[in-house]
Amino acid sequence: MTQTKENPEKRVVRVPVATLWTASDSPRAVDQTSLTASASMRDWLKVLNDDQKRELCDENLVQSQLLLGEEVWVEEWGDDWAKVVVPSQPSKKDKRGYPGYIPGSQLVEKREDEWKANKQAIVHKKQAWLYNGAEEPLMEVSYLTSLPVIEENDTFVKVLSPDGAGYFLSEDVAVQTKEETTGKGNGEDLIRSGEAFVGLPYFWGGMSAFGYDCSGFAYNMHKAFHYEIPRDATDQAKSGMNVPLDDLQVGDLLFFAYEEGKGSIHHVGFYYGDNKMLHSPNVGKSIEIIDLEGTVYEKELCVARRYWNEMEETS
Repeated sequence: MTQTKENPEKRVVRVPVATLWTASDSPRAVDQTSLTASASMRDWLKVLNDDQKRELCDENLVQSQLLLGEEVWVEEWGDDWAKVVVPSQPSKKDKRGYPGYIPGSQLVEKREDEWKANKQAIVHKKQAWLYNGAEEPLMEVSYLTSLPVIEENDTFVKVLSPDGAGYFLSEDVAVQTKEETTGKGNGEDLIRSGEAFVGLPYFWGGMSAFGYDCSGFAYNMHKAFHYEIPRDATDQAKSGMNVPLDDLQVGDLLFFAYEEGKGSIHHVGFYYGDNKMLHSPNVGKSIEIIDLEGTVYEKELCVARRYWNEMEETS
């Protein structure tokens, strides 16, 4: 069957966290552990120093990440790579979704009929283990990993993973119907969700509870309450509802630009209330809550946007 832009070839991610690379030749020797069919973020992070993490940004090597079970549309296959777009991550780079490259071994065909379950098991802890039928751990997955439910009991939830059935401990997931995933949270909810990650080290391109970048943190805390916002800070700053800087509410997104707010946007964080910000700063630092007064951020603050209010009213 010929695949077209109207009829894309769909695949799902079969590793806990798949990295979306800028090009197929972007990975360095130190990144090889992240490219396998059994890739582990913990293993990759163990071998990266801060300079190597900065290179992911400075050398434009990494674009974003996806979680186990997330869908991609394949545009082109290479020897070991798939050129894809990620429909769940809106971006100005491609109107269909975020573009990039993923190792072909980290993707499997999406079986549409099996993935239409009415219930989803959504991981609500920072990390959780997916087990096999013998209650042996298969892989450690991230917060917000979402897989179709096959059956559930008081102890385990049986789910469809990309490589077959798996099991979560019931206490590690929230089981929601499709109708329930349309419910929205407010700004306070976004902040409470984000507070749980204070102390988590920053990771460029990060979209998992093993490490978020600034816009990935904003994206995922909104995703936790079923809001889909743009993936990157520059796009996030152009959408949503514009909020006057003297009328901020908890949960609003704050954007910061070079040249004391007059240049290009380079950072985003949550307004925490009381002139404080919750954000994922940069390589070498961790998610934190800071007072804006007297910081460089105070000088660079240029715009604020609200997604939770606007989308709640229109849902």
